[in-house]
Amino acid sequence: MKLEILCSSLLLLLIFMPSCCQGSNILVLPVEGSHWINMDVILHALHSRGHDITVLRSTKSWYVKENATHYKTITVKVEKALDETMISKVIHDFIAYDRGALPLKSFLYVTVAGFNMFLEAHSAVAEFITAVLDDQELVQKLRDSKFDLLLTDPCWGGGPVLAKYFNLPLVYNVRWVILEDSHLALAPSPISYIPMTGSGHTDRMTFFQRVKNMLWYAAIKMQLRSVIHKVYQKLCDKHLGPGHDYYQLMMSADIWLMRADFVFEYPRPTMPNIVYMGGFQCKPARPLPQHLEEFVQSSGEHGVILMSLGAFVKELPQDLTEEIAAGFAKLPQKVIWRFSGKKPATLGNNTMTVEWMPQNDLLGHPKVKLFVAHGGTNGVQEAIYHGVPVVGLPLFFDQYDNLLRLADRGGAKILSIRTVGEDLVNAVEEVLTDPSYRSNMQRLSRLHRDQPMKPLDTAMFWIEFVIRHKGAAHLRSESINLPWYTYHSVDVLLFLAAAALLLLSLPLFTVKFLFTRICRRKVK
Repeated sequence: MKLEILCSSLLLLLIFMPSCCQGSNILVLPVEGSHWINMDVILHALHSRGHDITVLRSTKSWYVKENATHYKTITVKVEKALDETMISKVIHDFIAYDRGALPLKSFLYVTVAGFNMFLEAHSAVAEFITAVLDDQELVQKLRDSKFDLLLTDPCWGGGPVLAKYFNLPLVYNVRWVILEDSHLALAPSPISYIPMTGSGHTDRMTFFQRVKNMLWYAAIKMQLRSVIHKVYQKLCDKHLGPGHDYYQLMMSADIWLMRADFVFEYPRPTMPNIVYMGGFQCKPARPLPQHLEEFVQSSGEHGVILMSLGAFVKELPQDLTEEIAAGFAKLPQKVIWRFSGKKPATLGNNTMTVEWMPQNDLLGHPKVKLFVAHGGTNGVQEAIYHGVPVVGLPLFFDQYDNLLRLADRGGAKILSIRTVGEDLVNAVEEVLTDPSYRSNMQRLSRLHRDQPMKPLDTAMFWIEFVIRHKGAAHLRSESINLPWYTYHSVDVLLFLAAAALLLLSLPLFTVKFLFTRICRRKVK
């Protein structure tokens, strides 16, 4: 009898268990740096749910490890790749130029010289995809693996070509699509209140700010189309044959797992296949390593300041590090600074430099009072999750815009890299002594945490949803297949304008015709 009850209970448990996709086979095409850090969080979660994961990496990969317990790798030999050296050069040039350039020159540099650097990087990505698809043995191996899904970060554009080549459902772990914000690529985006990345504006713009926003919009779209034409359409033509439009392939992903939410992002139109998972990498703080815990506790009532400029920035110019270190030395707080390279001579006894730190665990420690950050998406989301105010030091890409969203909500103060040495101490003291910064960040933290499912669980559900149903075509809008003039109803407006002109002209022609006939009769 007990055995029957046990069997019945197990049967009911199996019936009512949430549907999942145990044992699915997932191919992953990642992006290096901080993008890999958050992709790896998803891979750990997928592995824990029983999925087999294969990651494509190059021989020049510096973040994606060849040996791991939660995924297998296929390493592709390449001569040129988007490696640490290339990224470091781009970042170094951005920082050096931004420190000495006037605003107009800085704009021209980003839109012209910076674009050429990005074009070179995307060309390296295309060469990696070509190395994969030109290797017939590897192609057969990938076909024989019978993958159920391709998961990729579309910041670099090789994923859509691979997905089409192997006929796989496509899921994005996304914040950027090549050179533009993913919202801008997929969803309706009225630029009257949606600030373009790089514009430096909020969603409340004056007339001349909207003019600038329009110019940025045009520049972004022109750069995107140029990269697609010069790099990815050629890649598409080579491996998929003529008749395949890369832009449509890029837009046809089944699910876009967005690394943002509307606690961080400004309210705006969205689409059914955009799934928000902002802060999915955040979690409650774990105990710190002993040496860090002792250092943190030694701060007493003053607390601790964290500083990190992200995964890409290994070293700052020496004179700048000297200025920052001298500023920290004046503070009563202890400082933990993620730093590599030659230590500044001005480094104070209150400052510990580390090459790596458990950032999430430190931000969750009650002794941590402030986060000095560059404004990357991961760090901003972790600061929101733990309710820690931010002093921002944006260096490049979207970092200023990310920090602006926090500052606009009263949780951050932004510095310029040109004057950071002069302003750092004042900014830190202002944020630490004004309680509104911390209270505003804690309010954002409460809003972020108050949701029906954890963001990572939401991501897992939708990845497995695509696997179960072999795609999610019913969530894709037909807009991705429309030419721009149809999408914006330009053809309809021209037709209606012509029809209106015809209707208005008809009475005039009629009067003219009658007048002419009458005049002819009088002449006769």
